[in-house]
Amino acid sequence: MSNQSDKIEVKNNQGAHRFEAQVDGGMAVAAYELSGRDIVFTHTEVPEQSRGEGVGDALAKAGLDWAREQGLTVVPDCPFIAAYMTRHGAS
Repeated sequence: MSNQSDKIEVKNNQGAHRFEAQVDGGMAVAAYELSGRDIVFTHTEVPEQSRGEGVGDALAKAGLDWAREQGLTVVPDCPFIAAYMTRHGAS
């Protein structure tokens, strides 16, 4: 079974401080703030039409991968990001 979230194109819009994916229903986002060497994920939103299709997981994975590449400490204030990290053993 292929992972649907692998097919979703996510971009880091650093100017807007969010990871974005254009999906059915509009723009899905995982918003963040940078504070020193911390990245604080504050909010994740997926349009209703695209919920349950792995969009949130794709946003979380892209954000966490980027944070790791940058050597940032993740602060998951967003409940969705926190749950994703727990499910995937990410820190």
